[in-house]
Amino acid sequence: MVALFGLMLSVWAGDETCQQLSREEFRARQQAFLTEKAGLTREEAAKFFPLYFEMEDRKQKLNDDVWKLLRQGKNENMTESQYGEILEGLYNARVASSELEQTYLKKFQKILSNKKIYLIQRAEMRFHRELLEGMHGMKNGGKRPVPRR
Repeated sequence: MVALFGLMLSVWAGDETCQQLSREEFRARQQAFLTEKAGLTREEAAKFFPLYFEMEDRKQKLNDDVWKLLRQGKNENMTESQYGEILEGLYNARVASSELEQTYLKKFQKILSNKKIYLIQRAEMRFHRELLEGMHGMKNGGKRPVPRR
């Protein structure tokens, strides 16, 4: 899900200013949030997050490919066959993403208990939901901060 936001991310800071987070800053906040919510030890976090971010980077590549395909479809002169190729690529990317997550789940299970992996999944959804709510609040003059530990 990190893949959604790219290298630079505008976020609403608690001090009522808009700031830019680098990819590294974003990941540091995400790591702290997930670590706390899932109750990871330092040792678990040190083993888990390199794999987690490796998976996220690979998912980002798939997402980039999907966006390229979607942009191709904007061409009004596309044939039905070309749209079919785009759809095939979109669905193949979804399958590849699911297979990637299955592969990494097995790797994660060598490091963490199933319960902690589950808690990370929940925390990850919460992190992104709060981030999106914060961005939505920013557009509407709200003051919702980026999820912090």
